[in-house]
Amino acid sequence: MNRRPRMLPAVLTVGSMTMLSRIFGLVRDMMLAAFLGSGPVAQAFLVAFTLPNMFRRFFAEGAFNVAFIPIFAKKVESDDDPKKFAQDAFASLSSLLIVFTLIGQLVMPWLVLAMASGFAGDERYDIAVVFGRIAFPYILFISLAAMMSGILNSLSRFVIASASPVLMNLVMIAALWIGDRVGGDPGQWLIWSVPVAGIAQFLTVWIGAAKAGFLVRPAWPKLTPDVKRLAVIAFPAIITGSVTQVNLIVGRQVGSFFDGAVAWLSYADRIYHLPIGLVGVAIAVVLLPDLSRRLRAKDIEGSRHAMNRALEFAFVLTLPSAMALIVIPDVIISVLFERGAFTAADTSGTALALLIFGFGLPSFLLQRVFTPMYYVREDTRSPLRFAFYALLVNAVVAIGLAPFIGYTAAAVGPSLSGWTMMLQLWWGTRKMGVATEFDARFKRALPRIFAASLVMGLVLLVGKNVMWDLLHDAGWRYLALMVLVGIGGVSYALASLAFGAVRIGEIRSAFRRN
Repeated sequence: MNRRPRMLPAVLTVGSMTMLSRIFGLVRDMMLAAFLGSGPVAQAFLVAFTLPNMFRRFFAEGAFNVAFIPIFAKKVESDDDPKKFAQDAFASLSSLLIVFTLIGQLVMPWLVLAMASGFAGDERYDIAVVFGRIAFPYILFISLAAMMSGILNSLSRFVIASASPVLMNLVMIAALWIGDRVGGDPGQWLIWSVPVAGIAQFLTVWIGAAKAGFLVRPAWPKLTPDVKRLAVIAFPAIITGSVTQVNLIVGRQVGSFFDGAVAWLSYADRIYHLPIGLVGVAIAVVLLPDLSRRLRAKDIEGSRHAMNRALEFAFVLTLPSAMALIVIPDVIISVLFERGAFTAADTSGTALALLIFGFGLPSFLLQRVFTPMYYVREDTRSPLRFAFYALLVNAVVAIGLAPFIGYTAAAVGPSLSGWTMMLQLWWGTRKMGVATEFDARFKRALPRIFAASLVMGLVLLVGKNVMWDLLHDAGWRYLALMVLVGIGGVSYALASLAFGAVRIGEIRSAFRRN
């Protein structure tokens, strides 16, 4: 039987590696912004790169893994031939993905229009079709890599699985750097690096899983009883994922009708995904297999403790992150992106989208905590129903408000949709009994965390008004951001301790092993 990791150390392990990946991804986007700005090639690349990443939510971190991990973790726990199940699942998934990739190549012109019909009739469309065909095989490699990562995470081997995404950004950064040195179209260098990055990620986790005793090989798929069960559980989650991804399509469609908006929304999306990468992904990766093991062992109190500590940890980092995005979005975007082809006008457009995303940030992170509560019980239908209602909210708001508030409707819609989804997920957990009830410690901590975040927001607002214009005009904008981050972090830490939102003893106990 595998040793069970403590929640906080495991989350920090995954979160630190995921955050490293997000940082390198930010560097990649900073280089993209400097070389291409918000022009046609940049917009075409962002749409083309979105296509395989959108579909990976079905086959990778989304539907497949949320069905695969609970079954696999239970087989590991009971020693019920998990190796055979992993091999059969790999054969089935790889066969499906090969067929899907070939179909994607054939229908790419229509896929681009489905993502960004505003591109029709201009140069962005032709570039996006070519780029999309080059990038689309990434779906094959990244989805298989996600399955290998699910195996490693279920075995409590988090480092390799969470480090592999770093490779993607390193490969793409290297492509942009080499392309700049040797000459040529930076867009071409960047798009060809996408499938290369996918191969690198897959090989890394495949070797890691093999060393852990789970060597899987290409094979003809077999429709075994376990594979059938996997498909039955995964199918509603696939539909849920498709509904969720329509939200992304709606945003891209709205943005494609406003010049530069596809790039502005994408750059803003990258920034607000930084805290999601640090907290949300880490919690979801650790929580799903941990809850699966605890529920199988009928450890109800342990399940409740795991959920509450995940929520507490999410709020501790989510609320101040959201506050920063709301209060100083222009400072963040100016420092990170405003150079080369990325102008002050691009900064204004991106910052406004980032501010709006900031209001929705907590909802996206909390979804990562509540969703596993359904999947470990093999309930994939409830999230599907909730996602459909959230989709309606996004579509009505984004499309309905676009004629009045322009591209920002593509940020308002997802933010309101995120809160709709989160509230439905939370309400549904109320029927699951003691295992999903809030404990006294969480109820005490939440208002204190919120109060500490408000203090931090006030400090950031005053600090920005006092020094940003002065330092920016003097060419010291990097220093201004560093100072703001410093005083914001210190004020939040001090306020958290003063209000009792965080207690030193609880932090120490979180790192002690059971």
